[in-house]
Amino acid sequence: MFEAVLFDLDGTLADTAPDLGRAANRLLREEGRDEQALNALRPYTSQGVRGLLRAAFGITPEDADYPRLAERFLEFYEAHLCAETRLFDGIPELLDGLEALNLGWGIVTNKRRRFTDPLVALLNLAHRTPCVVSGDTTAEAKPSPMPILHACTLLGCQPGRTLYVGDDRRDIVAGKAAGCLTVAVSYGYLGDSGPLDTWGADLIIDHPNELASFVASRVAPK
Repeated sequence: MFEAVLFDLDGTLADTAPDLGRAANRLLREEGRDEQALNALRPYTSQGVRGLLRAAFGITPEDADYPRLAERFLEFYEAHLCAETRLFDGIPELLDGLEALNLGWGIVTNKRRRFTDPLVALLNLAHRTPCVVSGDTTAEAKPSPMPILHACTLLGCQPGRTLYVGDDRRDIVAGKAAGCLTVAVSYGYLGDSGPLDTWGADLIIDHPNELASFVASRVAPK
């Protein structure tokens, strides 16, 4: 029986790709390069600035230009955090259903708190959960289990009775290492994590309403 559900943010709860892609294209223009189609950048959104700069510029953190481009990208993104970002279809109803079942829920993301907290507020979620764990909240980020274990402490739930939901292989690795049941979502960004069925998730879903049904069938009656 479940006590709580934890979610990754980008690509799981919210479609942040339009605003992150716009920031990448603004940086490309500033650097005198051609913009890229948002659909081409979209798969790398879950990997944050590292993935998007690799997709847009073909660079990694080891390149000399990376720190400068990364900071400029983040400045552009921070200026328009939630212009087109929206919760995925079915997520509002899923969260309503969890609350109706008296289940706790929270967010565990590798996004820095500098961006997570204002974005969660702009999505009108901040008042609904006491559990928002960012990539710099704990000493280690996913795929370490540390952020998920911290979230379980905040919610007062047992990891073995908690679901962790994500759209990247590292989400599943972190969730399993924390002792949670894990859910991989096919509607997210996926990136270069390989086929979903190789991640080792306990459940794969194509739409949030599938998770709502799964959870509802496994909650102890009050």
